Amino acid sequence: MKLLETISNLAGKYFAVWVILVAAVAYFVPAPFLPLGGYITILLGVVMFGMGLTLKPVDFQLVLKKPLPVITGVLAQFIIMPLGALLIAYMLNLPSELAAGLVLLGSVPGGTASNVMVYLAKGNLALSVAMTSLSTLLAPIATPLILLALAGQWLPVDPIAMFLSIVQVIIVPITLGLVIRKLFPSKVEKSLNVIPLISVLAIIIIVSAVVSANVENIATSGAIIFTAVILHNLFGLGLGYGTGVLMKLDESKRRAISIEVGMQNSGLGVALATAHFGPLAALPSVIAAVWHNISGPILATFWSKKPVKKEKEEEFVTGEVNPTVR
Repeated sequence: MKLLETISNLAGKYFAVWVILVAAVAYFVPAPFLPLGGYITILLGVVMFGMGLTLKPVDFQLVLKKPLPVITGVLAQFIIMPLGALLIAYMLNLPSELAAGLVLLGSVPGGTASNVMVYLAKGNLALSVAMTSLSTLLAPIATPLILLALAGQWLPVDPIAMFLSIVQVIIVPITLGLVIRKLFPSKVEKSLNVIPLISVLAIIIIVSAVVSANVENIATSGAIIFTAVILHNLFGLGLGYGTGVLMKLDESKRRAISIEVGMQNSGLGVALATAHFGPLAALPSVIAAVWHNISGPILATFWSKKPVKKEKEEEFVTGEVNPTVR
């Protein structure tokens, strides 16, 4: 078990490196990875099951205890990122599938890798976990409706089918994880350190499957979509922080909202794009899986050198977080 924990920690620590390496291999030698495309939904379900295992009731306390920062952050996430994606799609004149894929990336909830980045950045971890949890629970309704309103101009959007997909790959696995943790708490606690390894493997397989299926598309559209994803991420980080300033929140909350808004659940973006739009639309989320794990640590390192004063009333212990669900 200790060996698995060590491997799991290394997998989580160098997640971006593994994603880049596997993506490169899948690009230059795509054939072995092509059959994996049929397992994307199952793999994301495995990742979200792991998230469910890590959640505790205390993770939702802040929503009831101090709802304003949580609601503000979640609203910012579901407003800033989709509209930012729409603006960038117009600015760069992206092809229809890439434009829809970028809006999809902006419409999915935050991923729990953002929780780790907030912790490293000395941000408000309780707020970060609460935002991730709430935005994930709202995703079945929010994501399809946002896509219908903003991406329907490029590709047909079936909100009911997308709702069912999100429930299938997010809500059901997370709920199952919560139930398993409730029924077998001691056994789950012992296995928590291994969950990052499973999540890393699942995300790596998802990325390799999409990259291998889009070799030609990456060759022709790689530069412009890289630019779009980087701009989108910076847009979210900047305006997320600005939202905290506008609401006169303290520095730790500003950092949490910034990172939560800027970092998306790109694994969900890949699964939804592949299932409902096509492989090309999944490219923005694939690239985001790599870029967010580069920009996040850079920003976290910068902020970690600038300590902030914590509010005593919010210093309660949150559940374990999975640093690789992206």
